Amino acid sequence: MEKSKLKRNIESIIWTIVIVFLLRAFVVQGYVIPSGSMEDTLLPGDFVLAAKFVYGLEIPYTGVKFFQFYKPKRQKIVIFLFPVDKHRDFVKRCIGLPGDTIQIINKVVYVNGKPLDEPYAEHKDPRVFPPLVEVDTPFKQKMYQEAWMEGKFINEDRVRDNFGPVVVPENHIFVMGDNRDYSFDSRFWGPVPMKLLKGAPLIIYFSIDPEQPVWKLWKKIRFGRLFKIVLTA
Repeated sequence: MEKSKLKRNIESIIWTIVIVFLLRAFVVQGYVIPSGSMEDTLLPGDFVLAAKFVYGLEIPYTGVKFFQFYKPKRQKIVIFLFPVDKHRDFVKRCIGLPGDTIQIINKVVYVNGKPLDEPYAEHKDPRVFPPLVEVDTPFKQKMYQEAWMEGKFINEDRVRDNFGPVVVPENHIFVMGDNRDYSFDSRFWGPVPMKLLKGAPLIIYFSIDPEQPVWKLWKKIRFGRLFKIVLTA
């Protein structure tokens, strides 16, 4: 009798572990926002629950995806593996889709020649950096595109406020942080391959202010951000 009960308990624990593993691998996962690059949409210390199945299901630790029925939409927030260091997760906003021409002129983003309406964008630095180079001939355009795709602007501040034009390559997206003057994004290190997409944030389920001391609990917990929907941002 005792052995039978013990066996049932062990089976219960095993199945619980399997279900949790499957949920984490294929359905949802929690992320903590580490930096201010998405302010004021997402703040440092926001705990975000993300849907992992949105852009396809991945066999864990293989990079192999299947059921990729959905593609990212312009101006939606995405979670992805940082192309330069695939051990890190990044959260940014999708600005450009495959085939889009992206250009930034004095901090204004143009997609296919039209300014993008961006109520979420923040500019906290009044300075405007001049362009790295004037892209005024087809040859310069080609050289600029190649340099960008090879990540050669990764340490170049001058692409922050005046950038491009570049064309987003096939099966890639162009991402930017909402905190435009303090975001390390596609302007600097290039496009994001769609195979590196991990999911989309759904909801902020908890939020703490890292600037507040732990003994000021009533100030450290951002109660106004709890259960805030992110998917529609």
